[in-house]
Amino acid sequence: MKKVILLSSFLMGAILFPSFSQTATVSVTPPTRKIEVAGFAELEVVPDEIYFSVSLREYFNDEKNQKDKVNITTLEKQLIKAVADAGLPKEALSISGLGGYQNYTEKKKKPATFLEAKQYELKVDRADKLDVILSKVESRGVQYANVARVDHSKKEEFKKQVKINALKSAKDKATYLLEAVDQKLGQVLEIREVEDNINYPQPMYAKAAMRVMGGMESADMVQDSSVEYQKIKLSYRMQAAFEIK
Repeated sequence: MKKVILLSSFLMGAILFPSFSQTATVSVTPPTRKIEVAGFAELEVVPDEIYFSVSLREYFNDEKNQKDKVNITTLEKQLIKAVADAGLPKEALSISGLGGYQNYTEKKKKPATFLEAKQYELKVDRADKLDVILSKVESRGVQYANVARVDHSKKEEFKKQVKINALKSAKDKATYLLEAVDQKLGQVLEIREVEDNINYPQPMYAKAAMRVMGGMESADMVQDSSVEYQKIKLSYRMQAAFEIK
């Protein structure tokens, strides 16, 4: 009976405490050989969206006697018609501000009347269209007109292409560097956009008039040049890692 009990205890111990003599096999994968490079590309484009800031203000035909005032409504109608005659959509012209000033008489030095002013944003595709438009507005009613900003209608498409070119540049660089040491380029492992840079030109334009009201008399101060508009520069840098075969 004792032999049976001892045998049973041994079998139960073998079940509860299995043997740990088995060994685990660990596989270590060697690190991937890779090359990391940066590619650069840039593109310059002439802006096709030019935003002018235009200000109109009321004035008197007879400044000394302050009679026969040309009101802002008349000037605005002239501007709207000139924009339409230039073939531009009505959305090209929008109101950006309202204001005015008190007109003083020389003798009393007191405000005689209030003259209203109105500011607009005018979008054109060429700078020389400004002269065509403002030539149809009473020049004494144009307080100023200058460039506010520039842009390009296909900017997003250009940005995408420049990024692609920068990535291709990175691949070309990695290829010739590896060829120099008798190695071959493998699959791409990582792509990172390092730099996003768009350089807008300063507000400068060619063949367009800068019109300014001066003193008691009107004057057209025209800045004319054969120089083309400064270009918008888009530049991107892409970082890429490739496998070395």
